[in-house]
Amino acid sequence: MNTPRSIKRDCVIAGGGPAGMVLGYLLARAGLQVTVLEKHADFLRDFRGDTIHPSTLTLLRELGLLERFLDLPLTRITTMDAVFDGERFTIADFGTLPAPDNFLVFAPQWDFLNFLAAEASALPGFELRMSTRADEVLHDGGRVAGVRAADPDGALEIHAPLTVAADGRGSTLRNDAGLYPTGSGVPIDVLWFHLPKPRDPLPPTLGYVSGKGLVLTLDRGSYYQSGMIIRKDSFESIKAEGLAAFRARIGAAASHLAVPAESLVDWDQIKLLSVKINRLETWHRPGFIAIGDAAHAMSPMFGVGVNYAIQDAVALANAVAPGLARSEVRDDTLAAVQKRREVPVRKMQRIQRLGHRAIARRPGRRSFVPRPAKWVLRAFAPRIHRAAARFIGIGFRPEHPQIF
Repeated sequence: MNTPRSIKRDCVIAGGGPAGMVLGYLLARAGLQVTVLEKHADFLRDFRGDTIHPSTLTLLRELGLLERFLDLPLTRITTMDAVFDGERFTIADFGTLPAPDNFLVFAPQWDFLNFLAAEASALPGFELRMSTRADEVLHDGGRVAGVRAADPDGALEIHAPLTVAADGRGSTLRNDAGLYPTGSGVPIDVLWFHLPKPRDPLPPTLGYVSGKGLVLTLDRGSYYQSGMIIRKDSFESIKAEGLAAFRARIGAAASHLAVPAESLVDWDQIKLLSVKINRLETWHRPGFIAIGDAAHAMSPMFGVGVNYAIQDAVALANAVAPGLARSEVRDDTLAAVQKRREVPVRKMQRIQRLGHRAIARRPGRRSFVPRPAKWVLRAFAPRIHRAAARFIGIGFRPEHPQIF
């Protein structure tokens, strides 16, 4: 057996998603030697979180990156609207947030990640290894001391004082470190698919809700990244009814999408997202920490998963950069990061669970949303615009870079 190649870095990060790329950028900008491992050859995977929230825009502005990011093809919105039984409501008005970052952006995640990769690659300490799979952690006594990985050239060992699992809700590295999430039951799944925009599109609308279904529409310029909320584990029964019945479901929930739905001609165009809400009881081991979905899987509700993963990365970079400059990471520092980030995560997950219960009521009534709830929306929507914009767009504990 060939001896694995071996390199040494200040930090090795498994996962080239938003959390891993932001963390890698921040640590490299602080003058550290950091490697990000991404198992795929590129970032072109669809049906990932496309939402860039105002707090992330503020982060990019603070780093001097925002103007270049906004030059990319993307969609800006200032309100988050939904249609309930044919009646439009504004759920969140981001225009009420402090300027200038008082809007939300929809951008394909691969564009965002390629942008971060290009900016980070200009930093001398940053290294991104594509097509490189992190398989297991390395140990030095009782501490995690890096990762054993594989790339097209074979086995590779990367030794580092800090190893970070940012490799998603199915994290291999987290599990190899002996950390396993516990979750609460989630009554829904989401089917994702693309729909061409109708000839005369309606104003930007997050979703259409009625007793006939709940359809999401995220604007990607020439088409919608669309979704349908379904009951947990019901995809096989939906497939058994046939594509024609599925297209009819879309048209029944949002009549203006009936014609675009005719573009769905194969089940391969429709991807299942098995919705999970979970988190680790402990996020860290000596020399190791999990962040983002690896530490806490979020529901797609409100599209906050990317935002919370990025906030984890900022908090971690702020905490560990000074120690890593001396090649050390204290266990109590990692524990403090978990304590800081666990509070907003718990709050948002609690709200998401409540939302799931509301939308998973048995259909058959005239409205998917109870009629009293619509009266509440009519009466209080103007008053909740600001609060909803803040908790969706900024979150419960926004983080700011402090290491430059």
